[in-house]
Amino acid sequence: MTAITTLSSATFEELLGSAAKPVLVDFWAEWCGPCKMIAPVLDELSGELDGITFAKLNVDEAPDVARAQGVMSIPTLIVFEGGQPVKRIVGAKGKAALLEDLAEFL
Repeated sequence: MTAITTLSSATFEELLGSAAKPVLVDFWAEWCGPCKMIAPVLDELSGELDGITFAKLNVDEAPDVARAQGVMSIPTLIVFEGGQPVKRIVGAKGKAALLEDLAEFL
């Protein structure tokens, strides 16, 4: 079962503002090969990690949000706490590397 919330320009701020735990947002696009490679890993992690809310935002559908967050390449994963970006992970990584990157939030 996947627990990844799909965000839009309209729901992005709303989710970040109301989240009680860190939110990992996957900035991705349909045409992005590495994004497709990392998607199943994020699906898996979202089912295993209770301490983080997983969300994704299609940069083609919400370019304003991507620009506002300084996303220059995808996939970019940004962890937000209290609505503020606290960690940025750029590029596709395997599960072990991602778990290492997210350890401080678990």
